[in-house]
Amino acid sequence: MPNRLADETSPYLLQHAENPVDWYPWSAQAFRVAREAGKPVLLSIGYSACHWCHVMAHESFEDDTTAALMNELYVNIKVDREERPDIDKIYQTAHQLLTQRGGGWPLTMFLDPATQHPFFGGTYFPNTARHGLPAFADLLQSVANYFHDRPADVAAQGEKLVEIFARLDPSPAVDGVTIDDAPCKQARATFARTFDKDYGGFGSAPKFPHPTTVDRLLRDWRKTANEPDPDLEALFMASLTLARMSDGGIYDHLGGGFCRYSVDRYWQIPHFEKMLYDNGPLLALYAQAWLATGEERFRQTADETADWMQTDMRAANGGFYSSRDADSEGVEGKFYVWRPEQVRKLLTAEQFELFSQRFGLDQPANFEGEWHLCAHQGIEDLAEAHARSGEEINASIAASRQILLDERAKRVAPARDDKQLTAWNALAIRGFAVAGRALGRSDLVDQASLAVDFIREHVYVDGRLLATYKDGRARFAAYLDDYAFLIDAILELLQARWNSTHLTFATELADVLLEHFEDRDAGGFWFTADDHEALMHRPKPYADESVPSGNGIAASVLQRLGYLLGETRYLDAAERCLRAAWPAIAEYPHGHVSLLNALEEYLQPPEIIIIRGASEEVTEWRDSLAKIYAPNRLVFAIAGAAPGLPGALAERRQIDGKTVAYCCKGHHCGLPATSWKSLASQIRGI
Repeated sequence: MPNRLADETSPYLLQHAENPVDWYPWSAQAFRVAREAGKPVLLSIGYSACHWCHVMAHESFEDDTTAALMNELYVNIKVDREERPDIDKIYQTAHQLLTQRGGGWPLTMFLDPATQHPFFGGTYFPNTARHGLPAFADLLQSVANYFHDRPADVAAQGEKLVEIFARLDPSPAVDGVTIDDAPCKQARATFARTFDKDYGGFGSAPKFPHPTTVDRLLRDWRKTANEPDPDLEALFMASLTLARMSDGGIYDHLGGGFCRYSVDRYWQIPHFEKMLYDNGPLLALYAQAWLATGEERFRQTADETADWMQTDMRAANGGFYSSRDADSEGVEGKFYVWRPEQVRKLLTAEQFELFSQRFGLDQPANFEGEWHLCAHQGIEDLAEAHARSGEEINASIAASRQILLDERAKRVAPARDDKQLTAWNALAIRGFAVAGRALGRSDLVDQASLAVDFIREHVYVDGRLLATYKDGRARFAAYLDDYAFLIDAILELLQARWNSTHLTFATELADVLLEHFEDRDAGGFWFTADDHEALMHRPKPYADESVPSGNGIAASVLQRLGYLLGETRYLDAAERCLRAAWPAIAEYPHGHVSLLNALEEYLQPPEIIIIRGASEEVTEWRDSLAKIYAPNRLVFAIAGAAPGLPGALAERRQIDGKTVAYCCKGHHCGLPATSWKSLASQIRGI
């Protein structure tokens, strides 16, 4: 019989709806039942695409004997960390404090039902003792005994955790502290020390894409590009990383898009789950890298990633789904791997020879006796070896890829998590808007606009965002990331296509940030709103994690929106955020890259260009500027007839019916430019 998860919308929770475990969703009811029964709470946090979550479910949660023990000893709560990142952040931190080890998923925590304080925890536990871990059933009994036999110790440990949590948020910078660019330089040096000069990326296995770090390096290069000694090493680090990733198995060479991370140093074998929150930022990054370098492989990777997102991750309502699992038919990577004899049967002899050399089918198996595609030989090398043109090699490879892609489509695909998360949709919208401008693809801009409208129409209720949408239901109060990422996405979209309604939406979101999320006393932004459900801790996260820091993006977008509209409230809030985060930025700059970008634009305000005039001409000027990689420049092309523009925008009008451009930096604007030549003379780095 289905348990209490049957009424949930999360695909992850629904996967557990027919477990013999008497699961509850996170709720006051679950804690009340636990208190009345005198039982501890077992909290299990995971997500749909998580491989080891599936393993633990099959081993323990679907086992009648283990489930009976869980039901006897505990009240059991299951949480989708993607729907409730507020809960996940708290208990991941608690796990790290309790065990002195990093966390992950599945996260298994044991809580005091009276306080929600954890007293023991771990991640994956096997059904039999192995790998230095106890059998889950034995652990269940031991932890329950501890809870009942030592209540004073449980309470004392919980109180100590609360005290530590209270000290986690750093104190803001004291008055008089000078905020400068020293952390930017320190971060740049750290990246150089940890850079893998052979295979790109930072550190050793496992390797994650870290798009914020690569973006930061491109910015470091760009701001020195016109100097006598440009930072070519930063450009090299960024370019090599992007090239090795797009050649490696972390990239899907048939369908496009990136997997979560590589288990090896070489980017060869990924953890096969595909996440929307990785692919949105990587789409933007590859499009920008193509502008910066002219490398055709970066343009192709951006195009293919966008195509995959549109084909596989787009919902009929205009928004985006969350992820694809690592597993299909219970086996990780099964959907993606090949055997040479399979491929040989599908291709001509000539096609097979080229394809196998290009993607390593002529090399030893690289994944559990089978072959996962990685780029081994470059197109130019193949062209030289076969006395063919590069165009001919590309055409053959493209035809072969399509044949294999069509064949792969007949396989059982990894499950798709079809809930739609506001923050992750915002990352995708931003990626589509940036790539649409850079690649000259209006279809990507169309998609970004549709996704903004989906959010505005379906998950924006009574002036507030909700965090998730599925099956016609929008749920859960939105978090800092939802607001900050969406404002950022809209500002990028407005540069690709002006829409006054979208600008109004962005300012409404910014006002909610200031009213409900800002710490008005110390500065910075809480992860949850002031009217959010009360939990054991209210975090104020500054560091970048698997997604950029909400505080970093908030500070950036408030500065940009503040300068665009001449709104000092936004500028002041951004400065308060940077001062609040300054001790953390100064101590670990490489962990706060999103805040470094905001810091850079605080010290040197972004260049904002407003173009007003006839629709065709403003579009032409905008598109010309879009061909230049300029990460600290914003360009808005607004038809002269656009009505009711707010703030400082209302002052940027046409002059005598001519197209005119206003080039502004911070609070200062140059003389209006009424020709492309005069505009170009005012722009830095053109």
